[in-house]
Amino acid sequence: MFLALSSTLAAAQGIIREAPKDVVLGKMVVVAPPQITIDGKPDRLSPGSRIRDLNNMLALSGGLVGKTLPVVYRRDAAGLVHEVWILSADEYAKLGGAYAGGSSDGYLRFYELLSIIFGLRR
Repeated sequence: MFLALSSTLAAAQGIIREAPKDVVLGKMVVVAPPQITIDGKPDRLSPGSRIRDLNNMLALSGGLVGKTLPVVYRRDAAGLVHEVWILSADEYAKLGGAYAGGSSDGYLRFYELLSIIFGLRR
C-alpha cells in the first residue's frame, strides 16, 4: 500500500503546467456567465469552458463576476472563449510589453515569456 501511495504522490508532483499554444493576451471581465468582455468588447464563454487561476486550479466564472482579470485565452472551433489562464499583474506586464511591440520577434518573445512564466509556477 505504501508503494502505491508513494508512486501516486510522485506522479502528482510530476505534473508540469505547459505554456499554452495559440493563445491571445487580453483583459477579461465576467459580466454574467457565460457573457464576458475581452478588452472591453462583448464576448462569450463556450459551454464547458475552463478558467485556470494562478495555481492552475479551475475557477468558476460566477466567482469572477465584475473583476477585471489579465488573461491569456484560447477559442474553440465556434469562436467562443474556451480556455482561460489568469495571469498575475507582473506576468501580464511582461507579456504586454513583448506583445505590444507588433514586430515578428514580438510573437516569439511572447511565447518565450509564456514558457518562463508557466515554468516558474510548477
